[in-house]
Amino acid sequence: MASKETVVCLLRRDLRLHDNEVLHWANQHADNIVPVYCFDPRDFGKTDNVGLPKTNPARLKFLLESVGDLRKALRNAGSGLIIRKGKPEDIVQEIVDSIGKGNVKAVALHEEATSQDRAVELALAKVCGVPVKKFWGSTLYHRDDLPFNINGLPDMFGDYRKQISSQSKVRNTIPPIEKLKPLLGGLEQGDLPNIEEFGFKDPQPDPRSGFVFEGGETAALARLRYYLWESDSVSKYTQEQVGGKLTKNSTKLSAWLALGCISTRKIYEDIQKYENKKTSNQSTQGIVNELLWRDYFKFLALKYGEKIFQLSGLSDKEVEWKHDDKLYGAWKEGKTGIPFIDANMRELANTSFMSNEGRQDVASFLARDLKLDWRMGAEWFEHLLIDHDYASNYGNWLYSAGVGKDIRQDIQLNVVKRGCDNDPQGDYVRLWVPELAAIQNDKIHTPWSLGSAELGKDGVVLGDTYPTPVAMAPEWE
Repeated sequence: MASKETVVCLLRRDLRLHDNEVLHWANQHADNIVPVYCFDPRDFGKTDNVGLPKTNPARLKFLLESVGDLRKALRNAGSGLIIRKGKPEDIVQEIVDSIGKGNVKAVALHEEATSQDRAVELALAKVCGVPVKKFWGSTLYHRDDLPFNINGLPDMFGDYRKQISSQSKVRNTIPPIEKLKPLLGGLEQGDLPNIEEFGFKDPQPDPRSGFVFEGGETAALARLRYYLWESDSVSKYTQEQVGGKLTKNSTKLSAWLALGCISTRKIYEDIQKYENKKTSNQSTQGIVNELLWRDYFKFLALKYGEKIFQLSGLSDKEVEWKHDDKLYGAWKEGKTGIPFIDANMRELANTSFMSNEGRQDVASFLARDLKLDWRMGAEWFEHLLIDHDYASNYGNWLYSAGVGKDIRQDIQLNVVKRGCDNDPQGDYVRLWVPELAAIQNDKIHTPWSLGSAELGKDGVVLGDTYPTPVAMAPEWE
C-alpha cells in the first residue's frame, strides 16, 4: 500500500479543485495523494455563551452536498476523498500511521484565520509525526503580499483598503487540476454520511424564499456564471441591495465562500473579465469592496486572536451589557414589535439566510437599542446562518456593537428609517410578517403610530395580534 512519495491533503474550508494550492502542490510533489475530509465533532457542539447548537440542518445539508460534490470532482480527476467522522488531528494521525510515517512526504493544508482552526493546526503538527506543509488561500490578497505584517494591520478599514489597493496585487488563480495523482490504494474511503446520522431531519425550503442553496463547487461556479454573464446582476448589485425583497437579488456567494467551494480570487478574476468585456460601475466595485471587507475580518482575526470573541472586543470600552432572556427571545423569534427587524429575523429562522443590510440592522438593534450582550446575537447567527464564517460574523458584530477598533464604523443605526428606505412599500415586511399585511404602504413600518381604530380596520391589535415594541427610540418618529 505504501509509497515513499505520498501527500495527505487535509481539506477543510477549501472544498474545490480550482485555485487550490494544497492539491496543486501535492500533485506536483507526490506519487500518490490522499485527500481527507473530517466531520469534526467540535463543529456540532454548543456555542460558548448561550449554548446553542453550532450547526443547523440547512448548513449541514449544504456541507454534505459540498463534500459530496468534492468527492465526485476528485474521482473524475482520477483521485478520491477519504471521509471520516472525528477530530482532524486524530484522523490524520491514524491515516499517517496506517501508511507509515516513512512513506508520507507531508500533510498539506490551508491555514485558517480564527483561533479555533489554528488550534487544530497546532495539534496536528504535534501528533502527526511528519512535516506539515501549510498554504494560505482564503483571502483575495495573499497574507504574504500585505504591505505590512499582521500586527501592523490598520485598525480602520478605510486605511487598510487604501494601502492594499495601492501597494499590493491580487495573485492569479491556480487553474483547476484536470488529472490528479491517484489515491493511495488500500485505504477505506468511507461513506458520505446522511443528515439523519447527525440527529437532523432533511430541511425543506420555505416557499417564501427567493433562492434555494445547493452546496458544492459545481453549484458555486454556476451561480457565479449566472450572476455575471447570464443575468448581468453584477452590474446592478448596489441598486438591488435596496427596495422590496432584500435577499432575492444579492450575490448569495457567501455560503460557498464560507466552505471554500469558490475562491475570492476566482470571483475577483471573473469580475475583472466582466468589467473588461461589458461594464465597470459602482455595483461591480461594490462586490469587490465586500470581498475586501471579508479579507479584513480574516486579518483582524489573525491579529487579535481570541479577542474577537470576547465581550470587550477590540476596544477598551466599559459597556454594561444586559442578559435578558425575554428580550433575547423576542429578538430571536421576530416578535420585537419593530416590523422590519421582525421580518429579517423570521427570514433567518426559516431560510438560514439574511441580507447584509438586514444583518447590520438586527445587530445594531440588539446591541444598541436593547443593549444585550452582543455575543448572544453573534451566537444566534453562528447557529443559524448557512454562510456562517467565524471571522466575518464576529467581525461584523464587533462593529455593530461598537467594540471594534474603527471609530468611523461606531454608528448606531436608525433601524426604522432603514426599513422605510430599504422596503419603501412594505412588501418585504408583508412577506414575513403576514399579521400586518393589510396595513398599506410604509405605514407598516410604524404600526404603533397608527390609532387603534385604523389598526382595527386592518385586523391588528397591538399587544395581541402583533407585539407592542420592546424598545422605542425618539429618532424613529
